[in-house]
Amino acid sequence: MRILIPTAMTAAALMLAPVTALAGDGEHFWSGDWYLKVGAAGFAAPRYEGAKKYLFQVTPMISLGKAGSTVRFSSRNDNPSFALIDNGAFRAGATGKLIMPRDEDDSEDLKGLTPVKLGGELGAFAEAYPTDWLRVRGEVRHGIRSHHGVVADIAADAFVDVRPDVRISAGPRMTLATKDYMNAYYGVKPSQTAKSGLAAYDPDGGIHSVGAGAAITWQVNDKIETSAFGEYKRLVGSAADSSLVKQRGDRDQFLVGISATYRFDFTLR
Repeated sequence: MRILIPTAMTAAALMLAPVTALAGDGEHFWSGDWYLKVGAAGFAAPRYEGAKKYLFQVTPMISLGKAGSTVRFSSRNDNPSFALIDNGAFRAGATGKLIMPRDEDDSEDLKGLTPVKLGGELGAFAEAYPTDWLRVRGEVRHGIRSHHGVVADIAADAFVDVRPDVRISAGPRMTLATKDYMNAYYGVKPSQTAKSGLAAYDPDGGIHSVGAGAAITWQVNDKIETSAFGEYKRLVGSAADSSLVKQRGDRDQFLVGISATYRFDFTLR
């Protein structure tokens, strides 16, 4: 399996943040103590959405936040985000996601289909803690360049610290998407049938997939955090009915991997 190392675009959500706050006391929004976490995750995942064959990938992990407002729980599924509201039990703000290109160079299965361009998604997120051991999070994002649809991710994670430095978490996942997103990833135009060998397919919007994820996180020390994780999702609706998935792919999608991050602390005036 070859290794893919996509370029990070994690600052997208930060661009929506206000540039000043606390103007009354002479401080700027950015003034204070901050942390920056950087690292990487290596995992085996389908070569493309709906694929039967798998590929080992390496992706960067970057998160930025203010010290003193540490997030109670985070998941590798959380896209880069910046909280504009944070009272401990509820957080909401801007989020963004980098979308890597997809074409026939990634798999022969995609020959003759419209390539997906390098782009991104921008939108908003909200998360709440109904109890001390449960987090519910939702994201809604609009595609930029890669597609022109809207995607919504909903997840719930129960988490427990089996030791002060070891946490186990797990919970359900669901993704919904509009017709424009489904067309970009699962549609087959009548003019593409001869070259692709796939039956023409015009998908509708709706539920894209349902599944579950789990992780074990080890806080090695104040700076280093490692994790092992696994995910399963089942394509449903228009995604599962696509000729690309039916003829060459698989509705059942698995992902398993490990990650590590290092935390840097710094102060801005």
